Amino acid sequence: MKANMGTADRTIRVIIAAVVAILYFTGIIPGTLGIVFMALAGIFVLTSVVSFCPLYAPFGISTCSVKPGK
Repeated sequence: MKANMGTADRTIRVIIAAVVAILYFTGIIPGTLGIVFMALAGIFVLTSVVSFCPLYAPFGISTCSVKPGK
């Protein structure tokens, strides 16, 4: 897998996942909706760790900065 996520994209995903986790564990997002959001938050963290988003690949999207000469 070639990395297709830049630092800003990864940071934003981790922040969103943290906010969702806080909202879930404080009871603001309860029940099934909370579980669905927690699953999405887990996916956000996982894709941030590996720097690869499978939804970006078919569309050719990359938020990585391109280094000159490469």
